[in-house]
Amino acid sequence: MTDLQTLKLFEDTGAYLRGHFRLTSGLHSTEYLQCALVLQHPAYASRLGQALAVALQKRAERPVQFVIAPAMGGLIIGHEVARALDVRFIFTERDPSTREMQLRRGFVIQPGESGAVIEDVITTGGSSREVADIVHHQAGNVVVAGSIIDRSGGAADIGVERAALATMSVLTFPEDQCPMCREGIPVMKPGSRPT
Repeated sequence: MTDLQTLKLFEDTGAYLRGHFRLTSGLHSTEYLQCALVLQHPAYASRLGQALAVALQKRAERPVQFVIAPAMGGLIIGHEVARALDVRFIFTERDPSTREMQLRRGFVIQPGESGAVIEDVITTGGSSREVADIVHHQAGNVVVAGSIIDRSGGAADIGVERAALATMSVLTFPEDQCPMCREGIPVMKPGSRPT
């Protein structure tokens, strides 16, 4: 699947948004990719998962034994990648009181197991690094990471090879340097985390 084919799915489903957005990272941007609007269609989710699985297999240093993703955004695409790779899928979630990412619900990573960290969209790589830290804390290995969209232009680094179905260089701004904030344009927070 090419960058253009991937982005066309976002355009066709109304998932490529333009305006003034606060991203999960806290940065502000004029563009937002609402993956849920694409992934609500099982056929698209399956297609994206299969394409990402193929891309991951080309970059992984050894076979992937499990896929792990941060909730909420990584759940559907992580599951679809795991299905395509025929491996198990687990996820992390934030503790509501501490906001720390945790492995819960009885999920276990065996020492030495090799995993792939999957997200829907990566901007700074912060969530992927948090998930990778959990894998390492459990004595597992992260051998590859992936996302549907890489908003960093390829700059995000989580310490392993990464694959993305579409790579973009999207302007982002710290809140105190945001030109849209200075113009008084209302900010929207369309993601899964509250502002």
